Amino acid sequence: MKNNKKGFTLIELMIVVAIIGILAAIAIPKFADLINKSKEGATKGALSSVRSAIQVYYGDNEGWFPADTLACITLNAKYIAEIPVAKLPGTGHGDINTVLGAAAPTDAAGWLYANDPTIAATWGNFVVNCTHEDIKGRDSATLTTPWSTF
Repeated sequence: MKNNKKGFTLIELMIVVAIIGILAAIAIPKFADLINKSKEGATKGALSSVRSAIQVYYGDNEGWFPADTLACITLNAKYIAEIPVAKLPGTGHGDINTVLGAAAPTDAAGWLYANDPTIAATWGNFVVNCTHEDIKGRDSATLTTPWSTF
């Protein structure tokens, strides 16, 4: 009588495990990079939403931007329900939705709104408050930052 044993040998199983390990080592860093890209995309989308709300406010108020740190556009959710969270992957900043009023980014995370009407060149600008590079390696040291462009 023949003794037919069916199944895989130990060597075959070890080769399959090694191949799976190699594929995982390649895929995991790519997956982490995709998560960071999606966070940056969400931030740029949120930036566009708030800018749109500011423009509607501007139109409703006969050419005047909000003078506060955008609390007036969220009041009763007339223009936007809430200021979205700024997610800044790779910068060391946490996810935050704070809006600061200033003329240039201070690298404090969150958002920056230029609410001073005496500085006409920047008045009404809404940008990410970060001076780090975005994922593509562009620097963000001015109010026309890569974080703010899309």
